[in-house]
Amino acid sequence: MSRVLITTVPFGQKNRAPLDLLEQAGLDYCINPFGRRLTQTELTGLIGDVECLVAGTEPIGEQVFAAAPRLRLVSRVGIGLDNVDLLEARRRGIAVAYTPDGPSPAVAELTIGLMVALLRGVHHANARAHGGGWERIMGRRLSEVTVGVIGVGRIGSRVIKLLEPFGGRILAHDIRSITVPQAVTWVDFDTICRESDVLTLHVPLTAATRNLFDASVLARLKSDAFLINTARGGIVNEAALAEALRADRFAGAAVDVFQVEPYHGELGGIDNCLLTSHMGSMSEDCRFRMEYDAVEAVVRWARGETVEQLVPEAEYALREHA
Repeated sequence: MSRVLITTVPFGQKNRAPLDLLEQAGLDYCINPFGRRLTQTELTGLIGDVECLVAGTEPIGEQVFAAAPRLRLVSRVGIGLDNVDLLEARRRGIAVAYTPDGPSPAVAELTIGLMVALLRGVHHANARAHGGGWERIMGRRLSEVTVGVIGVGRIGSRVIKLLEPFGGRILAHDIRSITVPQAVTWVDFDTICRESDVLTLHVPLTAATRNLFDASVLARLKSDAFLINTARGGIVNEAALAEALRADRFAGAAVDVFQVEPYHGELGGIDNCLLTSHMGSMSEDCRFRMEYDAVEAVVRWARGETVEQLVPEAEYALREHA
């Protein structure tokens, strides 16, 4: 019987169908007993006889693979692959699958919500009211501002689609040549940083994008601009962001993803930084879709069937040329 380790939690909490699928296939599974994101050391202690790993965002590299001689498939619940050493997996004959479409609607909607919250000062009003204060904050509407979208893949393109009915100016930038709606203006990186009132990031974490938003890039933002990161921790340099916000170099930020999670860093003490707990994909429907698709890949592998949504060759090529 194939043994499956599920590390991402919660799992099957709102809908047991993914777990039912494993049970119906006769697969023995274990869910992360720590109830939180695992460290690499913790994962190595759990993975010894595992053949299939249903993974979250914990680091999965040479140390983990070396501790898992029977491992044949890593099935990521989500789209990000920065935590998986793809080249080492390939060297060891371990297939990697992911669920790129599952989280997109939920992340895009949260991004729009964060835009509105920042522009209208919702986080400030909430804090004042809970502290016994009363402040009617004057804000701006999406129809009156320029929104810049960096990264026009699955999530970035959805953000653009959700923005269009508001009628505001939309700028877009990507390293790839992508067809965008007529209402969207394609610009270079410097222009999108300098002209956006709200700048939202939707790029993967790679060698090229790590610390992409350092002190020098943050200095290009308008004094009344807002920055949103619902993509990956590490794209924005957290120390540089904290310094810029403390110095009031721009209006504020919303951050859902962090280099180390759970996050307990200095951004937590900065009023004009709205923090959420890597919850972009955490809507009931999207979470279910991600869990089910990840488990379906495991079941297909166990049956000797073709595994859909294997990580494409282009992702491996990016690592080889990093």
